[in-house]
Amino acid sequence: MTHLGVLAHSVEGAALCFREFCREGFRELGPHDHPEVTLDCIPLARSMPAWDAGDLAAIRATLTESVRRLAAAGADFFVCPDNTAHEALEVPGEPFALPGLHIAEVVADRAACEGRERVGVLGTRFLMDGPVYRRAFGSRGIGAEVPEPAERAVVDRIIFEELVNGEFTTASRAAYVRVIERLAERGCDAVALVCTEIPLLVTPDDSPLPTLDSTRLLAHAAFEAAVGRRPLPVWRGGPV
Repeated sequence: MTHLGVLAHSVEGAALCFREFCREGFRELGPHDHPEVTLDCIPLARSMPAWDAGDLAAIRATLTESVRRLAAAGADFFVCPDNTAHEALEVPGEPFALPGLHIAEVVADRAACEGRERVGVLGTRFLMDGPVYRRAFGSRGIGAEVPEPAERAVVDRIIFEELVNGEFTTASRAAYVRVIERLAERGCDAVALVCTEIPLLVTPDDSPLPTLDSTRLLAHAAFEAAVGRRPLPVWRGGPV
């Protein structure tokens, strides 16, 4: 088995990915057992001014520091359970110290395996307005739909004011369900929960559409790589 490094950018999503990776080990390998895993977390506060300024290079530099620390801890590959961070991870630059699984590739692969044709995308405003999922889904012939501008503002506000701080309310769940209902009315056959905290708020039973849970899909893919059931990744940042 190989050693996984978890590059955390926001706390709640990273913690969920970490737990799911270990629990996959408990289910597959036996009680208390899982591949070695190290989590590194530079506070999100360090990157938020750069996000607001659109300075992806500065964010990439911070994430690069985390990857170096994971490599120094003995990790063989990394995952970043933060979809929005992949906009910075895709910026051209010095190759990362470790290869990594790309979360959007993992999610898009699952959508393609399920035969999805048009997927709604729920995440931060940076992600919904950005290219990561349009590219990942588009390269597989899958359409990507985002909510209307006012709905995107609601989704983003709930993420940054509540979800990343571990706050999950009935009112916010209902607001997300209404957004998903409208995506269904626009012809989506699934919804991608591509802020890694959203699955903590909206479960498959809550959602009017089948869900693509980016957090748990990434954790499962990482486990498969760690135990040798899928090849170790080769991507070291930059364009996919």
